[in-house]
Amino acid sequence: MARNKIDNQASEGDSNSSRRDFLKKSSLLTAFALAPPTLVMASEKKWDEKIAEYIETVALSIEVNGTKHNLSVEPRTTLLDLLRENLQLTGTKKGCDHGQCGACTVHVNGTRILSCLSLASMQQNAQVTTIEGLSKGKKLHPMQEAFIKNDGFQCGYCTPGQIMSGIACIKEGHANSREEIREYMSGNICRCGAYHNIVDAITEVKEGGKLS
Repeated sequence: MARNKIDNQASEGDSNSSRRDFLKKSSLLTAFALAPPTLVMASEKKWDEKIAEYIETVALSIEVNGTKHNLSVEPRTTLLDLLRENLQLTGTKKGCDHGQCGACTVHVNGTRILSCLSLASMQQNAQVTTIEGLSKGKKLHPMQEAFIKNDGFQCGYCTPGQIMSGIACIKEGHANSREEIREYMSGNICRCGAYHNIVDAITEVKEGGKLS
């Protein structure tokens, strides 16, 4: 009975704390909404940004390329923007920003995803690998080496996403023929038209068994 009473008190304490936090934030929003124009002008001093940050940010624990990060991010922040803007990992490219070009492809827990379509807050405790995390020091990943050898890029903008998808394509078991590679790489657009060489690079890595 004593333990149950303690547990109930703890639960009530957590509930009260949550209510108090909700009321504080609600009061702050109401006060800001009803504020006269002279006070709203405080936005010029970026008080609006500070208020939004206090209300909207969420805690995020994430591992990127083997390094753990504990961050505070806005719920609307995409994984792509987190990587580029917060962690300065600009190898992952922002192309269409609508999930249509594949330039932002990264691996999350071993699966390729379009980082522009994934909210960072959804990747709590996830393991993320970007193009920067493939090489080991100065030693390039086999797929990176194959892209260089087979001239799998021209301008290079789409290349990080192409490489990340190429690796996933093999690991998924979808690189058994040139036709299959084209099908499962179709989500990655190369505006320079280096598709033939990209398929050559993926085929070479697959046939060489370098990812097994």
